[in-house]
Amino acid sequence: MSFILHGIGVSGGIAVGHAHLTAPAALEVMHYLIPKNQINKEIKRLDQAFATVRSEFEVLQASVTDGPALAEFSAFLELHHMILDDPTLTDATRDIIAQTQCNAEWALTQQKDALLAQFEAIDDAYLRERKTDVEQVVERILKALLGYPGYRPPPSKHLGDHILVAHDLSPADIMQYKPHQFIAFLTDMGSLTSHTAIVARSLNIPSVVALHNAHQLILEGDSLIVDGNLGVIIVNPDKYVLDEYRLRQSQLELEKQKLKRLKSIRAVTLDGTEIELLANIELPSDLEQVKENGATGIGLFRSEFLFLNRDVLPGEEEQFEAYRTVATEMNGKPVTIRTFDLGADKNLKHTTQTTVNPALGLRAIRLSLSEPQMFHTQLRAILRASLYGKIKILIPMLSNATEVSQTLLLIDRAKQTLLNDGIDFDEHIQIGGMIEIPAAALIPEIFLQKLDFLSIGTNDLIQYMLAVDRVDDAVAHLYDPFHPAVLWLVSRVIQMANRVKKPVSICGEMAGDIQFTRLLLGIGLTQFSMYPAQLLMVKNEILKSNLPDITPLAHKIIRTIQPEKMHDLLTRLNS
Repeated sequence: MSFILHGIGVSGGIAVGHAHLTAPAALEVMHYLIPKNQINKEIKRLDQAFATVRSEFEVLQASVTDGPALAEFSAFLELHHMILDDPTLTDATRDIIAQTQCNAEWALTQQKDALLAQFEAIDDAYLRERKTDVEQVVERILKALLGYPGYRPPPSKHLGDHILVAHDLSPADIMQYKPHQFIAFLTDMGSLTSHTAIVARSLNIPSVVALHNAHQLILEGDSLIVDGNLGVIIVNPDKYVLDEYRLRQSQLELEKQKLKRLKSIRAVTLDGTEIELLANIELPSDLEQVKENGATGIGLFRSEFLFLNRDVLPGEEEQFEAYRTVATEMNGKPVTIRTFDLGADKNLKHTTQTTVNPALGLRAIRLSLSEPQMFHTQLRAILRASLYGKIKILIPMLSNATEVSQTLLLIDRAKQTLLNDGIDFDEHIQIGGMIEIPAAALIPEIFLQKLDFLSIGTNDLIQYMLAVDRVDDAVAHLYDPFHPAVLWLVSRVIQMANRVKKPVSICGEMAGDIQFTRLLLGIGLTQFSMYPAQLLMVKNEILKSNLPDITPLAHKIIRTIQPEKMHDLLTRLNS
């Protein structure tokens, strides 16, 4: 039977292929009694499940032999090995089976709940959040006990057109499935900024999340059409729909090939204005796409992704090597490294936030200033890497002048420790600030006085302006980049920066959306930073734009508050 599912498209494009389902994340565990003469057999069944998971971890470790993923996932697997062999999990679960005569699955879940309660009582937030690791390890053991394979490679009969369908994806899942070159991702959970969405965008494959029940409705091997632009999944389409989408897919591929011709062409408007097109990256491994799409530099290196999906924080040497790699590979082109923006929707090891309003809590520069040693380690690593390229430092989520002063003081302290150690660095490294809080956007002058450049983070700025949680798909329809207040405030920041002749860029989703390209050009933006896959489409718009023609209309749009009138003006601007 053919049917349609709707979710959130997080990576554009069209994929046509067959479903490959992961084992369910939520497992039903029954409780039943074991005869006394079968208790030893039940304990052996538990031990065999532990051994199966131990073997899975060994296979995982062997599958990642080099590259940036090695350090990141080795620490992750090491901790899970430790949990797997911990007597509080192994011996205690055996004791529950022996004492209560219950089945292994029930005993394991009872001990898991006891351990999680202990973690909840820990005062230290970082240690308390390690409960997620216990849950992930226990889930793997339960899958082994219940007969679900911890890892199923895709069937060979549909080789080359696999679409991964999952309830959600853990770091270990990403490791296992990435080598199989899936052509699309679908998940029940997730949002525009979820881990799955980030992976999908970095791989540049169509992806839809927040489908809620796709994992239950789609069967293994079902024929699927994934429309990442519209967030639509068509299950078992008929021949006519399939032919139509294959035609659309061919047209999109043809357009993509045409755009590749623009790679080496400078981004210059028809009137001769040079525009800088920069790339956003999460890890050094993203550099290949950056080069393929002809970026003129890195406008946003989201350094917090070096900290995620692991249990041992990256030290100075590991961070230094990552930053140096990017700087060296960019061969003199600018590389803007944002200090870690952890907290809110990007927690260490995908842990659950205990704060009532995490987006308004201890995150980004607030967290950095509250963890000076962790921040100091990162600053030293960035400064050391500055000798290998044109590195800039970007401070996220600034809201007042005091934060700027404290940050600059800590940067000076990091510089002094390097001088004391006889380590060279770029003493004139540029320091910039992210404008993503409305208070900062309203008075950017206080940041322009002390900093070398600004970068507007439209994703968070829109979230805070409109009081819409951008991770919650229930209110996703209220997240509106075209809101008149948003456009006015973005325009104001650009205007103030241009007035004092300091560089300003946009690094949020607006920068890579061609609906906004001419509008942003018209209000004075000359630096765009986006995902590499979006870069050539934006360049194509720039090459067709003439500033004298679009500037008056762009400023008229900024002064408009009626939605209908704004829509008409935008249509004229983009026609």
